[in-house]
Amino acid sequence: MSSGVMFPRTDASILADDGDSFTFCSTCAFSQACMSSGMDKSALAELHVLVEHIGPLRAGEHVFREGDPFGAIAAVRAGTVKTYLIDADGREQVLGFHLPGEVIGLNAIHDDRYPCNAVALDTVMLCRFSFPQIALLATRLPNLQQHLFKLMSRDIGVASLFAGDHSADERMAAFLIGLSRRLALRGFSPRRFQLTMSRTEIANYLRQAPETVSRVLRRFERDGLLAIKQRDVEILDLPRLEALALTILRH
Repeated sequence: MSSGVMFPRTDASILADDGDSFTFCSTCAFSQACMSSGMDKSALAELHVLVEHIGPLRAGEHVFREGDPFGAIAAVRAGTVKTYLIDADGREQVLGFHLPGEVIGLNAIHDDRYPCNAVALDTVMLCRFSFPQIALLATRLPNLQQHLFKLMSRDIGVASLFAGDHSADERMAAFLIGLSRRLALRGFSPRRFQLTMSRTEIANYLRQAPETVSRVLRRFERDGLLAIKQRDVEILDLPRLEALALTILRH
């Protein structure tokens, strides 16, 4: 049914460093939950056996497609993954952009099939987790179970983030501040980052016209909020940008 690349295997020699026998990869989506349970990586051999390193996927390659059978979730190790749907008229609807340390596939639990498409926007590497096995392990690790619930509730919250009646400036500010905060959580710079998604994809996600996105970014540059060079962004005035985003992000 699907022509997507469903978690393809790869040679481990081309993967990024995965920490050592005691420490987790710096972008591990589950390290905090496991360490708070008093377990380092060596004590989690049972979990680590479940982890399959995937990639690299090149831009345009699919992790999964809508309708594929569900059996695993994946944590992004490197790169950016876009999730999207195609409507009845053949138009794309962008659902989200997933960064290192974030998990994709949790929204497939209910129907046992992936309800959307997931595609690499640049060079992507993943960690694949068998969901039945990690769910079983979570029953023995309360912190891991709680972390899975948090990830699912975060997905629900993000999905409704731009549903309200917000201005174009507020939407763009919230998008940029959201990226900044998510990158900072994983040890990346909160002020300087690359937009791996196109202006058209950003516009689709924010439910705006592409020309609106371009116009707002130019205005933010003119007002001294940002410096932009092609896809490279530097936030120059973080407090002002956060103030603009407040009506959407609320904190």
